[in-house]
Amino acid sequence: MAIQRMEHVGIVVDDLSAATEFFVELGLELQGEGPVEGPWVDRVVGLEGVRAEIAMLQTPDGHGRLELTKFHTPSTQGGDRHAPANTPGIRHVAFAVEDIDAVVAGLRARGAELVGELGRYEDSYRLCYVSGPEGIIVELAERIG
Repeated sequence: MAIQRMEHVGIVVDDLSAATEFFVELGLELQGEGPVEGPWVDRVVGLEGVRAEIAMLQTPDGHGRLELTKFHTPSTQGGDRHAPANTPGIRHVAFAVEDIDAVVAGLRARGAELVGELGRYEDSYRLCYVSGPEGIIVELAERIG
């Protein structure tokens, strides 16, 4: 058995509209959105009484997808929206960008903040972490050289 490809990464959010808007501003394309509920969802995710809304976004090259989910029911336990980058678990999603300075400026104009600072990895990349909606850490990477 072998993996064919990564299908998508799922992120649970409280404000689906704001999160969708953030990732569209970043350059992802909204592929669709809508409700998800019923016994089949309950069985798949291992919860009872699931009622959720999802938004599926895709990278411009068509190879990467991001699923944002807002659970209306059952209620959530919450989480640490300000957990640092070294907290165990999935902590960030990374995107390649062409003009990292322009992307950061655009995100800052919408209220996003750098987690640390814009840095350079050898002669390969300029990188930074940005705190997105609900504490989602987004890594931006611009290939150089």
